[in-house]
Amino acid sequence: MMIAVGSFSFMDSCLKLLSPHYSTLEISSLRGLATLPIILVWVKLTTGFRSLLRIRPAFHLARAVLGIASLALFTFGVRNLPLSNAYSVFFVAPLLITVFAAAILGEKVGRRRWAAIAVGFCGMLVVLRPTTAGAVTLPGIAILGAALAYALSAITVRVLGRTDSTQSMVFWVMTLTAIGAGLLALPTWVPVRAEHWWIVFGLGVSGAVGQWALTEAFSQGEASFIAPFEYTALVWGIALDWFVWHTTPAPVTLAGALIIIGSGIYLVRHERVHATAEHP
Repeated sequence: MMIAVGSFSFMDSCLKLLSPHYSTLEISSLRGLATLPIILVWVKLTTGFRSLLRIRPAFHLARAVLGIASLALFTFGVRNLPLSNAYSVFFVAPLLITVFAAAILGEKVGRRRWAAIAVGFCGMLVVLRPTTAGAVTLPGIAILGAALAYALSAITVRVLGRTDSTQSMVFWVMTLTAIGAGLLALPTWVPVRAEHWWIVFGLGVSGAVGQWALTEAFSQGEASFIAPFEYTALVWGIALDWFVWHTTPAPVTLAGALIIIGSGIYLVRHERVHATAEHP
């Protein structure tokens, strides 16, 4: 999980480096195109290509639409926000997943979990504070929109996971993202400059490694133990902001992020206790 988080943080840095030069949709398409060759090798060495055809197309299409929206909005947000600020807002995604799981999938959410969600949203308001220094700007709202789309996408993964392989889910979301975002970006498509190809390469490799490591983590360990390690992205964000862009987050941003992280960890740990009670 630590490898996954580090890889995705590096990928986000690549998105941020490319964002001043290309449209968000073009970058989203490049993300899919750069990762596809590696995914094809992974599929060939594991389940084989036949597994890619045993799917439910409607759900994969919906997930791709949500994936394009999340990636494009996140890229737009990090164009103007430090990674640490973006991550602080994006950390509400696990809270939103719980809300949508209750509303869409009918999962039961008790009063304590609703209270934890409310506390997490209060932390989000601390990060999105209504001041000139706050993130309550168009980029901040874009990151929140990215978290919303990501959470809805996670719900489709829960449904698809009952019948479709992990390989098919990863392949089709990347393929449809590359094609869909590419078609939308055609009117403003700009040829990739020679000096940026190494960033595109890094985008593809880091995305593929992150996806592989994430899959391995959740296939070999308990989700309630592994999931909190996602929040180490804040450490990566602070380090990369300082090393690459020479910026540091405001103390109030860190305070809001810690509130969100605390509520998220409570939700994950509560899930573990609840599961243990039901399945001793």
